[in-house]
Amino acid sequence: MSSRARQRSPLVLIILGSIGVVFFVMPFIGLLGRTPWRDLASLLGEEIVLDALTLSVVTSLAATLISALLGVPLAWLLARVEFPGRTLVRGVVLTPLVLPPVVGGAALLFALGRRGLLGEPLFDATGLVLPFSTWGVILATTFVAMPFLVITVEGALRNMDRRYEGAAATLGAGRWKVFWRVTIPMISPSLLSGLLLAWARAFGEFGATITFAGNLQGRTQTLPLAVFVSLESDRDVAIAISLLMVAVSLLVLVAMRDRWWRPT
Repeated sequence: MSSRARQRSPLVLIILGSIGVVFFVMPFIGLLGRTPWRDLASLLGEEIVLDALTLSVVTSLAATLISALLGVPLAWLLARVEFPGRTLVRGVVLTPLVLPPVVGGAALLFALGRRGLLGEPLFDATGLVLPFSTWGVILATTFVAMPFLVITVEGALRNMDRRYEGAAATLGAGRWKVFWRVTIPMISPSLLSGLLLAWARAFGEFGATITFAGNLQGRTQTLPLAVFVSLESDRDVAIAISLLMVAVSLLVLVAMRDRWWRPT
């Protein structure tokens, strides 16, 4: 096909695509236009921002670690093991991807709350109360973030060439050694992408967190919750936090560009 033929794009598609670009760009232009650039450093140094940033970093990293410890084995189970109800299990695991986060938070509250299905016996046995605590934030963010890791790693496990695992097994490697020395290295790009996606989702979680863990500064108030509060009390702080989160999200997407699109 000649370059001239490739350049003949339908005008209507160009127009509609351009409108789509404007639709996504305009909110960010509006945010940049309202940003108090002169006071940005001081705004980001305020106590509410630093407390929320610290909590967001700690809880999102903890959620990512838990997602890795549970999500990778879960992805392997879904990809490699045939068992009755596997499709249903996969559907349940991936439900948080499409479930409104506030509904997920309510479900966690009914299950792990002070009077919840598991929360009540846990409290009676240990005195531990998960809602309105930092651990509650970690659980809420893990609930919404882990599916991103599971779906990414499961796809990698399904698509990898299993002959390498077979070759390692014939050379005497045990299952655990094959998993660590062959399987994990082969899916490492997808694994890293899944971890990054899970972290970004945990870092920006709002609905499940505020429903299950509340909005207590220094204890459960993450950056998205700080934006929610600051919109009513100090809009400049809300804008500064929003700009910070947009920058983080953009960095994540740029870091993953080669996983979605490869220039020819």
